[in-house]
Amino acid sequence: MSDAAQRSSPRGATAPHRQLLTGNAAAAWAARLAGVDYVPAFPITPQTEIIETLAEWMATGAMPGRLVTLESEHSMVTAAGAAAATGVRVFTATSSQGLLYAMEMLHTVAGWRAPLVLVNVSRGLSAPITLEPDHNDAMAVRDTGFLQLHCSTCQEVLDTTLLAFRLGEDPRVRLPVLVNMDGFYLSFTREPVTLPTQEQARSFLPARRPDALQPRASHPISQGVAVLGGSSYSYFRYEAHLAALAALEVYAELGAELESLLGRPQPMIAAHELEGAEIAFVMIGSFATKAEQAVQELRRAGKAVGLARLRVLRPFPGDALRALLGGKRAVIVVDQNLSPGHGGILHSEVTAALARLSAAPPVLSFVGGLGGREIAAEEFYEMSAEAERAVASGEVPAPRLLFTREELTAQRKLQVVAQVERGMVAETRARGSAEHARDAAETPGTPSSPPDPTQEPA
Repeated sequence: MSDAAQRSSPRGATAPHRQLLTGNAAAAWAARLAGVDYVPAFPITPQTEIIETLAEWMATGAMPGRLVTLESEHSMVTAAGAAAATGVRVFTATSSQGLLYAMEMLHTVAGWRAPLVLVNVSRGLSAPITLEPDHNDAMAVRDTGFLQLHCSTCQEVLDTTLLAFRLGEDPRVRLPVLVNMDGFYLSFTREPVTLPTQEQARSFLPARRPDALQPRASHPISQGVAVLGGSSYSYFRYEAHLAALAALEVYAELGAELESLLGRPQPMIAAHELEGAEIAFVMIGSFATKAEQAVQELRRAGKAVGLARLRVLRPFPGDALRALLGGKRAVIVVDQNLSPGHGGILHSEVTAALARLSAAPPVLSFVGGLGGREIAAEEFYEMSAEAERAVASGEVPAPRLLFTREELTAQRKLQVVAQVERGMVAETRARGSAEHARDAAETPGTPSSPPDPTQEPA
């Protein structure tokens, strides 16, 4: 299917329209169906296709609204927050280093309580530089005040982005929302996606209503964004925290409403084979679909294994997680991120949540999928076996990186090659220097080094 075909839909369609879409195209379609007014943008791989699609629609008149390219992600998020504070519906997108470049303004916009939706197409952070995905970019901004939702399929990208607008704009919440998808694995992968009709989208997500922060000609207001004294600062920061917590209840309501409208469940935590499971994997993102397949194979082998996939990371759904994992014999957290000097970030949060249970299960930590590295089915089988050994012995193994002996051998060979090449370069340079010195000595009047311009001639 051509790019043009995947970016268009029959006008006036009265029934949901199913087609192959990339994750990027699904995000663009969600913004279009949401009736977005303003799209501040800055390109970065692998997010750029989202902005290109929206720009094409706006240029051809297929989608109303305004798209403006800013000079950086910092400016982009600033413009997004300022526009959202005036009451218009705002969408933007970024990835990896771009998300971090906007870090200052992520905190600021959340403090403004300006609801907007930012799609982050996850990509590993430098250095070394990579274009492939992991979740360190999203994890780095989880404390900014943005709500954070994670997707594992292209269909979820569309559904979750629609839900994110309604969630952030709810008067009980009024916070910006980050929707995360994995770069390349979702952003450029075409999957069957069912597009709701414009009527369905509008019934779930009507035009944004004025709220308490929106200025009116008859009643102009200003927003205080500076305080003196810790009491006022504490008050406003905690108000934002309470609003984020309220988003748990609001999400549950909206998820049920969207499921009723579209026929697709929208849980905070997607449970796969958890009923009757003794051991549970916990993951986020598209790599969790690999775990689903492995769980099916383990079930066929008679192993009581299941999976809990978090779709909501901020606010953290601790109560829902405890309800699903309470009574399990062991929990395995597979982090697609790494906090150097600490370990997997999701593992820490899951462990803290389960610690409130009267009998908390042991929580094993594995780090995998960094920079898009594959997680093989056999690795899930081995993690499950490791959990069984931990239950039998009563000892929780130390956190570890998923990495095979073959991969280690390959890396060592590359290091040897690099070392040999460095030696060859050094030898070539030394030979060149020696030849230069010999030639200089054999050529009368030729200095072996450039003269010092600060010295006067003899």
